This record gives sequence, structure tokens and C-alpha cells, in this order.
Amino acid sequence: MAMKVYTDADARPELLKGKKVAILGYGSQGHAHAQNLRDSGVDVRVGLRAGSASRAKAEAAGLIVSDTAEAAKWADIVMMLVPDEMGSEIFAAEVAAGLEPGNSLAFGHGFNIHFKKIVPDAAINVFMVAPKGPGHLVRGEYEKGRGVPCLVAVGQDPSGQSREVAVAYASAIGGGRAAIIETSFREETETDLFGEQAVLCGGLTELIRAGYETLVEAGYNPEMAYFECLHEVKLIVDLIYEGGIANMRYSISNTAEYGDLTRGKRVIGPEAREAMKKILADIQAGRFADEWLEEYRCGLPHFRELRREGEHHPIEEVGEKLRGLMPWMKTGRLVDRARN
Repeated sequence: MAMKVYTDADARPELLKGKKVAILGYGSQGHAHAQNLRDSGVDVRVGLRAGSASRAKAEAAGLIVSDTAEAAKWADIVMMLVPDEMGSEIFAAEVAAGLEPGNSLAFGHGFNIHFKKIVPDAAINVFMVAPKGPGHLVRGEYEKGRGVPCLVAVGQDPSGQSREVAVAYASAIGGGRAAIIETSFREETETDLFGEQAVLCGGLTELIRAGYETLVEAGYNPEMAYFECLHEVKLIVDLIYEGGIANMRYSISNTAEYGDLTRGKRVIGPEAREAMKKILADIQAGRFADEWLEEYRCGLPHFRELRREGEHHPIEEVGEKLRGLMPWMKTGRLVDRARN
């Protein structure tokens, strides 16, 4: 089935006029949605728990900040951009009671709706606007007059306008400058989790670390291993991002392309592909979702252990030293922990 694609020309911004939008959470996506909506003329405020460290950041950006429950009650559209693992408890404790029939409950990721961790009343409109990029990029591209493509989906539609409102919202955060693509909560959730785990985050970081460790263990300098297995990833990914894998292969040397074509499948062979299928099966069956929420309920002991291990890997120390030799990398950074 052909996917439906919308742009700013298809959006109806008037559907957001007079509407009050609450952004719950001010992390990567939250700061981008709130500021982009504000700059597009939408009446927006941020909802945060009392004592949140993000409150000062949101206020410094000129945004109105309320406690979560107050913001949810105030709004016509409540966008849940809190961490997935906290979503169901925040919804039950601070959001559900403030929703009225005809209000809209929106999400930046389908996790809690698809896996039925949040089940809104049937009188509430439910839709999703999921930018296909981290929030720092959503904000950065918007400020440049560009946009990050967004996925939209409808979960419940008692008003009959949820799709149009979702497209208007996606347009207001910059998605219509690129593409607004219609999907479903199921498709977005399962493909997003798979991409993160098998390719974009889990697969890529383990490939980088394995390559680095292989070279260092063979006696090569850590600095050489860092450049070859981490630093130059950006150069290759930029070429792929610009024009696909074929564009990258056109740009590199014949030697590199021959090595790519003949050796890549030795690394990502049948065993890796079988592991990918098992990862996808766990996602589809809800086993990953249940495992992650159980980890959260237990206080995140394994998660914190793995995070510490990653932060102390030798590649991080070597990288920090080498990046210090290139001070221009600190200018115009997407991620500034003090600001966003």
C-alpha cells in the first residue's frame, strides 16, 4: 500500500489556532517541540514535575512552565514527551483526570499506546507526531528554515479531525518543510525499536567498539583505531545520508568499495541476520517492552551498570583527547547539556 505523504501545502494551521498545547517533558524532543510550536505562533506551555532540573532551561528559553497536572488540565492538546518507561504512571497520576471529551492526547513515539500501557478514554482523540531525528536536530533544522521528516498516526478519532490536527502539528514543528508521512502506531513503534537496537544505536556502537578493540588488540595505536573506526563514521554516514549507499560507494576509492562489497557480508552474515530476526520477534511480541518496564520498576540496576561500562570504555578517553585537538567541533553543537 502506497504511503500518504503530506507537506506544508497540505497542512491546515488554522486547526491549531485558539488551541492550547501542553508539552509534557523537556528532554530531547520536548525542548524542540515546545520552541518550534511557540515560534510557529502556537499557544504552548511546558508541563514538568515540581523540582525538575529542566524547568530552568525551559524558562530560560522564554517558555511558560507549569506543573504536569496543571498543564494537562489547561490544554486542548497534551503531547506526551516524557520517557517511555515513565509514561503510564505519569498519565495515570497527573494527566488522565485533566482530559475532557474532545481533547487530544498526542505522542512522539507509539510505545505506550501500541503496547497498551496507556489506554485513554474512548472520548479522547489520540494521535502521534514522531520526528525522524533527535530533538536537537528537529530544533536546529527548524531554526535554519528546514525541517526533519515526521511520521503521523491516529489511534482514536472521535472528533473526525485527528489526522488533520496531527498534520498541522507536524507542520508547526517543521516536518512539512520536508515530509509528513502517515503510518500506524504499530508500524512506527516496532520499526523504531528495531532500528535503534539492531542498526542505529546498538548495532552501530557495537560495530565501532568491536573494530576499535580488534585493532588495539592487534597492536595498533588507539588513536589510529579511533580515527578509522569512529571518527570517519560521520564522513561515510554523511555520504549515505546525502544520496544513499550507492552515493557513498561512488565517492570512496575503488579499493574501499571492493573491500566493502566483498567483506561487509562477512561481518554482517547469517548469524547477525538471525539475531536481527530474534530482536524483531521480541519487539513484536511485547517482550522487549515488558523487559524494559520491569527494569525501570526495579530501579534500573542493569541499565545503569551497562551505561557506566560504556562511559568508561577506552574509546571514550581516546576520543575526548583527539576531539580536543579539533576545537571547532565545539562550535554549533547539536547537543549542549547546559541548554538542552
